Amino acid sequence: MGASPVRDAYHAPGMETDATARILAAIRAIPPGRVAGYGEVARRAGLPGRARMVARLLSGNGDRDLPWHRVLRSDGRIAFPPDSPEFAEQSQRLRAEGVRVENGRVRGQAAAATLDEQVWGFGG
Repeated sequence: MGASPVRDAYHAPGMETDATARILAAIRAIPPGRVAGYGEVARRAGLPGRARMVARLLSGNGDRDLPWHRVLRSDGRIAFPPDSPEFAEQSQRLRAEGVRVENGRVRGQAAAATLDEQVWGFGG
């Protein structure tokens, strides 16, 4: 029996599976100056309930061109410890795109709950 794409994304760093490719595409689709939560990225990738999978994939990411800094916790906070270099880098990258970051939390915008909300302005 073959491994599932979800399991492959966890256990095959460096090997792009279908699930991994969908997650990476969802992250790349976040426009500059906007953010999305880990769970929203998972939903956009067709993997609802897999927020931890997104976080784990990002933790092992080596692609500096991937806009990883646009992915936050569902409450709009940066997931890194406030005194870490990663926290400082993510804050700086977001601010460079015009995102308001105060005390590690993005202000003035919330990640859209659904694609409908983004396109039509209301939830499903």
